[in-house]
Amino acid sequence: MTLTFQDLGLSSSLMQSISKMGFEEPSPIQAQTIPLGLQNKDVIGQAQTGTGKTAAFGIPLIEKIDVKNNNIQAVVVAPTRELAIQVSEELYKIGYHKRSRVLPIYGGQDINRQIRSLKKNPHIIVGTPGRLIDHINRKTIRLNTVHTIVLDEADEMLNMGFIEDIEAILSNVPEDRQTLLFSATMPDPIRRIAENFMKNPELVKVKAKEMTVPNITQYYLETQERKKFDILTRLLDIQSPELAIVFGRTKRRVDELSEALTLRGYTAEGIHGDLTQAKRMSTLRKFKEGAIEVLVATDVAARGLDISGVTHVYNFDVPQDPESYVHRIGRTGRAGKTGMAMTFVTPRELDIVKNIERTTKRKMDRMKPPTVDEAIESQQQMTVEKIRSIVENDNLSFYKRTAEELLEEFDAQLVVAAAIKFMTKEPNDVEVKLTEEAPLFIKSSKNKGRSNNKRRGDYNRSGGQKKNNNRSYGDRDRGKGSYSNSAKRRYSNSK
Repeated sequence: MTLTFQDLGLSSSLMQSISKMGFEEPSPIQAQTIPLGLQNKDVIGQAQTGTGKTAAFGIPLIEKIDVKNNNIQAVVVAPTRELAIQVSEELYKIGYHKRSRVLPIYGGQDINRQIRSLKKNPHIIVGTPGRLIDHINRKTIRLNTVHTIVLDEADEMLNMGFIEDIEAILSNVPEDRQTLLFSATMPDPIRRIAENFMKNPELVKVKAKEMTVPNITQYYLETQERKKFDILTRLLDIQSPELAIVFGRTKRRVDELSEALTLRGYTAEGIHGDLTQAKRMSTLRKFKEGAIEVLVATDVAARGLDISGVTHVYNFDVPQDPESYVHRIGRTGRAGKTGMAMTFVTPRELDIVKNIERTTKRKMDRMKPPTVDEAIESQQQMTVEKIRSIVENDNLSFYKRTAEELLEEFDAQLVVAAAIKFMTKEPNDVEVKLTEEAPLFIKSSKNKGRSNNKRRGDYNRSGGQKKNNNRSYGDRDRGKGSYSNSAKRRYSNSK
């Protein structure tokens, strides 16, 4: 028998919101997490974005909110600004009919404006770790009345260097709280948080097969690092995607790729953690509206983004683990539509493809890198299709006289060939230079728990080098000149 939201015994105000949001029946993680949340139990949820985990923790969290109490009652900690905004919007919808007040708190936003908003007595705070610590240090946020705390995408916060900040936040919340921790993977530092800060947590795990999307065609292309960019542009010419996302491993890679694509005549822009919030939101808006045909992104910048209409995903750099791969390709093939995902691998990275296939229980088809001739031929075919469509559907009487004059002067085959050449977008050979990235390697059993590539340790998932990354998140996520003690230690150590 299928479980419904009515079976969960939720209040009428929540049921009203759930119905308005179009939810019909709980997803696997919701069906398991909501009853535990309502029983005030601590929960570890191992699940990716797109599985419905925001509602999984949001529904029991809001059910417990006392709207007559003007204190902060719940805190959700999220790794990025985008995710904090997205989670707060979802919680606002869930709590709409209950009239619970939700406030997002993140770096890059005027802190004085946030302080004014805090005086309006929000019930729920959704924040990034650095900015939350900043407010705790300023005493503009007090967590002594919090009964529920959620750590969303804990592994991402670990990768971004926020583990000490999370521990500091948890230390400021009453011990008799309820703690819900969500993480795609469970590395040792995340397990330690569960051991030290949670009370007999229940484990809810969504299996890999539930996280993959069946209507995505998956390919890998074996090539050398220096040939990747030309292959990418040929694929864009041949496949002519409506909306495409290209994933790069580092911030530098994203900047260089978006600039190189622009030089080759594509409308492309990049997003990563070092851009201002306004710039990131502006780029995403243009992408959603179709003003940008290619979005270049790091894993962290694209994490949690709700973008519909993406037809193609290109993994220019292989993802660091199978979970990241699932996140990346999950940007396409949504709402019942088909999608296509292509992953570029160097010969030394082929083991990563096998590891992804084992984890997702899905085989990637090998795709032969297209040649220049194939790209030109594909563009010609598109031009021919356009000409056919115009011949069949448009009134051409106004142009016939000019056509007759041309045919009197030149051979008909030559005229048509010239028209096709004029309308065909030929491959652009403007020279571009990308900084080469070292290949990734699979972790060996001898090296378990450590970085699987000597150079990998120099980068986090958002692509920033560690010595600069803490500084950039400190500057952006903590407000100017304001650091937590843990951030100060990391910053001074990184110099």
